[in-house]
Amino acid sequence: MHDERFSGLRRRGFLAAGTGAAALALVGCGSGSGTGDDPAGSGDGKPAKGGRLRAAFAGGGASETLDPHLANLFGDAARAKALYDKLADYGADLSARPRLAASWEPDKTLARWKVTLRRATFHDGRPVTAKDVLYSYRRIADPKQAYRAKASLEPIDLDASRATGDRVIEFVLKRPTAEFPNVLAAFGAYIVPENATDFDRKPIGSGPFRFVSFAPGRSAVFRRNDAYWDGAPHLDELELVVVNEESARVNALLGGQIEYAHELAPTTARAHEGKGQIEIVRLRGSSMQAFCMKTDRAPFDDKRVREAFFLIADRQELVDGALSGAGVVGNDLFGKGYEYYADGLPQRAQDLDRARALLKQAGAEKLKVTLDTSAVAAGFTEAAGIFRDQAAQAGVTVDVKVGSKDSYWSDILDNGSLCCYRSGAMPIEAHISQRLLTDSTTNATKWKHKDFDALYQQAQATRDKTERAAVYERMQRRLYAEGGFLIWGFADWIIGTARTVKGVETEAPANTLDWARFDKVWLA
Repeated sequence: MHDERFSGLRRRGFLAAGTGAAALALVGCGSGSGTGDDPAGSGDGKPAKGGRLRAAFAGGGASETLDPHLANLFGDAARAKALYDKLADYGADLSARPRLAASWEPDKTLARWKVTLRRATFHDGRPVTAKDVLYSYRRIADPKQAYRAKASLEPIDLDASRATGDRVIEFVLKRPTAEFPNVLAAFGAYIVPENATDFDRKPIGSGPFRFVSFAPGRSAVFRRNDAYWDGAPHLDELELVVVNEESARVNALLGGQIEYAHELAPTTARAHEGKGQIEIVRLRGSSMQAFCMKTDRAPFDDKRVREAFFLIADRQELVDGALSGAGVVGNDLFGKGYEYYADGLPQRAQDLDRARALLKQAGAEKLKVTLDTSAVAAGFTEAAGIFRDQAAQAGVTVDVKVGSKDSYWSDILDNGSLCCYRSGAMPIEAHISQRLLTDSTTNATKWKHKDFDALYQQAQATRDKTERAAVYERMQRRLYAEGGFLIWGFADWIIGTARTVKGVETEAPANTLDWARFDKVWLA
């Protein structure tokens, strides 16, 4: 389905803010979004029923799919969340919260977990059963595929696991796993019907919205699921449109073409915050900002070069310049403020003399390297330019290469040697399992060390929380010394909405349960 309403916006990359009347004429009167004269809600402050909400996200081009197990981008995740459920999801504090799982209970060894499903149905009326869960997990674990949650599900022995009732699963684990609920909440671990394969034409989930239409790289339309186990959405319809340019998302919001714009730049937020035309929602410090060094290829296969790059970075300058100050500095470790974060390590500061000495030791004086970036994410191109200038002070020539927004995320996982990178929120153990183990499917730094893998398994199998934290700290100390992620900051996640949009959660880091929770949003 080709939706002509947004073709001009995508084609030109922006729509002038001053053309609001023309923009509204383009979309007609069907949004049900009201006039915005009642900022408190639907008159009495209670959620209002009806209307279509249009939300804009950056996307992945013509290769997009509704297969929830292939979800990688935030737009993918929003579509998957609309259609499907997981057994659990992460709360704002990154702890696992029950979703399709009504309960979970380990045996004394932590090697077997009983999971009981709540009563829920798929969009075609079939009940969600233990067989659907096992099919979904076995599909994700297919060794021939690269599904996102595969590494997270690795602790489960799926051959030995079994249904002990229509709504009861006995998960048999390969080793004791104290934090098994985090596995159930893993990014991409969605439950689909047994034997489901036709995801782009007839996707059937158990989520809050039913499928209407999908045009890859353009838009997806969903309709309210009145039988949703967690309560029917307030909206009649949800349309998720792909708009890659941040300026285009902003101007579409100002012009009335959309009601929700995902991921706005800090400068945009400052320009509009408190002005009354649109609402700005800040999710504080929820987005990791990094440069990703590929540790399996020159020049970053030498840990002295990686350490030199750690010392080249002036993190405060990057936060001030690339994020306009809307964030905090990082220390080359993921998950600042999360459980198990190694906050006792000294804050790394720029040390150009030491960086030059390390490069000399590595035979990398007058080093030249390409830094891949793209306008696909706020601050990426700005960060690349700032780091280029910082590197020049250490005698390193950085060639900034600006790539396509449509293909950037698929390209950077395997190509090049240095790139801009970011991540939403997840537990530290999930970050490790999905990105830092030998078999991780999104191992962007190509960090592959069997002894590191073994430490992860040791941490997972450690019942005592204090002892488990000590293992995670040991792993982080190694990453701090020689890892491939130069994590320079944690940015505020910024969302813009029309004044008519109510119910957007303000304490929900990206990737968590209440982020992009469109079943709880309404139009005043």
